[in-house]
Amino acid sequence: MKIRRILSGVAAAVLMAAVVTGCGSTAPADNSQAGSDAGNAGGGNDAAKETTITLWSIATESDSFHTAYADAIKDFETSHPGVKVVHETFENESYKTKIKSAVAANELPDVFYTWAGGFSQPFVDSGKVLDLTSYYGNYKEDLSEAAVANITYDGKVYGSTIVTPVSAMWYNQKIFKENNLEAPATWDDFVNVCTTLKAAGVTPIATSAKDKWVLAMLHDGLTLKSVGPEKLQKTLLKQGGSYSDPDFLLSAQKIKELSDIGAFIDGAAALSNDEASAEFYAGKAAMYFTGSWMGGSIMTDAADPTDFSVAPIPVVNDKNAKLTDFMGGGADSLMVAASTKDADLSAEFAFEVTKGISKYAYLSGAGIPAWKVNYDDSTVPELTKKVTEYANSATSFTLWFDTLLESEDANEYLALLQKLYLGSITPEDFQKEMAAQLEK
Repeated sequence: MKIRRILSGVAAAVLMAAVVTGCGSTAPADNSQAGSDAGNAGGGNDAAKETTITLWSIATESDSFHTAYADAIKDFETSHPGVKVVHETFENESYKTKIKSAVAANELPDVFYTWAGGFSQPFVDSGKVLDLTSYYGNYKEDLSEAAVANITYDGKVYGSTIVTPVSAMWYNQKIFKENNLEAPATWDDFVNVCTTLKAAGVTPIATSAKDKWVLAMLHDGLTLKSVGPEKLQKTLLKQGGSYSDPDFLLSAQKIKELSDIGAFIDGAAALSNDEASAEFYAGKAAMYFTGSWMGGSIMTDAADPTDFSVAPIPVVNDKNAKLTDFMGGGADSLMVAASTKDADLSAEFAFEVTKGISKYAYLSGAGIPAWKVNYDDSTVPELTKKVTEYANSATSFTLWFDTLLESEDANEYLALLQKLYLGSITPEDFQKEMAAQLEK
């Protein structure tokens, strides 16, 4: 089965279209209508009376999307009397195991959060998720085909996209100014930033190697900026590329180089994402590599959000990549279980709530909207506006390794990356084992 991907130009277009238009606890959700009348896909208020919709997501209380989910759910419940949403949340890494197990055991909730691309392809292949193509027709004016391209399989839409996040380098501009530094655009500049900060007694980079996806945010970005988007996608999708290509060794070598110069925060192997990011918010580290949702977290968790800024991940090999190439795109989505008792209502909920989450997350600074912005966005935090501008000027988007890769390959990748960070394998070993995994 082949996945219809967002092409570079189309991906940039959907982000521009979305933004320019307008410029776990298991419990019933404590949540103006998020959607429009066009979203009534057939569930209707009559059919919804005394009905419960179950939803799983990763929007825990510490997640920057938590409030956006709560507000969007509240809007849906208000516009659908008699419908109660039971929202259960899970930590990112544990959720990946939870949702795969639920699919295998046929124990899915009505609606659930997922990542598009290779992560969700097995769910589609198993027949456990609902084809939403007919429902999507009611929303395509506000949610473009490009926005749902990564959740489209064999021409059928299987999910509703929430946001279009991108990876970036988040940094403490106050610390940078105190050390006469600017955001680096090249690898040499980046190493200079790290060594200068280290000499000044400042930890350059906070990260989590316990939550492996956090470390992957940096490695994925460095790989993209080493090999370029075309080679990276062909290799990860097994469409003619090879991880044995010498360019793929560069990013692994860079991770080791950063480790050797002491760029990473002490104890990163034992720190969770929440713990590592808290160090960054507190000014105990100067940089953090993660997605555009960081903007919202800075607004709520940093003592002074004006101390922070954002920039693209530096270029490693300018023969292959540009500063304007980004990891990211439309991946965060909601799917509907084929086993749901009310397909019409659950489908309507999936689209209406993703539309609401997209809006509220953008307004709070947590995400770049996948849906058209047809509301006042003057209150969007400057950090989010800045990263959105970067996304709008992007020359390409490539989904993250653990999203684009098939599940088994993604798990092996993250395990190898952790070993690379810990020094138990060399960069050369990492490349060799990745190449072998992708040749299976």
